[in-house]
Amino acid sequence: MRIEELKPSQRVQGRWLVVLDDGSILRVGEGEVIDFALFAGKELTEDEASRLTAAAHVAGLKHKTLDLLTRKPQSRRELERKLEEWGAGEEEIGCICKRMEELGLLNDAAYAGQVVRHYETRGYGVRKLRDELYRRGVPRNLWDEALAEAEDPAEAIDAFLQKKLAGKAPDRKELKKLSDALARRGYGWEDIRSAIARLGIYPDE
Repeated sequence: MRIEELKPSQRVQGRWLVVLDDGSILRVGEGEVIDFALFAGKELTEDEASRLTAAAHVAGLKHKTLDLLTRKPQSRRELERKLEEWGAGEEEIGCICKRMEELGLLNDAAYAGQVVRHYETRGYGVRKLRDELYRRGVPRNLWDEALAEAEDPAEAIDAFLQKKLAGKAPDRKELKKLSDALARRGYGWEDIRSAIARLGIYPDE
């Protein structure tokens, strides 16, 4: 197999296009160009072509991974799932994740803190925060430290009730509706009852 053309990509900096005599195009990084000593006109043995194709596949996975992580932080488990969708093998997944961790782009502890802060600022309670950590594949041993950064829910619950009530005194039905809404947002019943008591509202049992 012969390399008909080797040229830098016009779209992606650091990527090179290897045009082969069968019309196929391999997209590789500068590292592959150097490691395989690529140049236009080079004849590739079957083994070299196979290894270059595999290297191009991994280079493509790394590029997609970098693009993903710079746009949207992920847990390692989320990234593993995404790489599986992209056709990466187990060994490729392990190597890419390890490299992303070395670069500081993949950090489950930091990501757990980001998840907690994001949902807390949107007015969700601890149960919802735990649900999100679980859904995103954050290891359980990192949950407590991340959740310890969460603020006391009292202020958020008070703000929610004050906004919904707008100074009005709710009846028992309305109060139950608000309490259920807070529970769905992940707040505990003890915190909800305390907030209602702070408002001086004591509906009939």
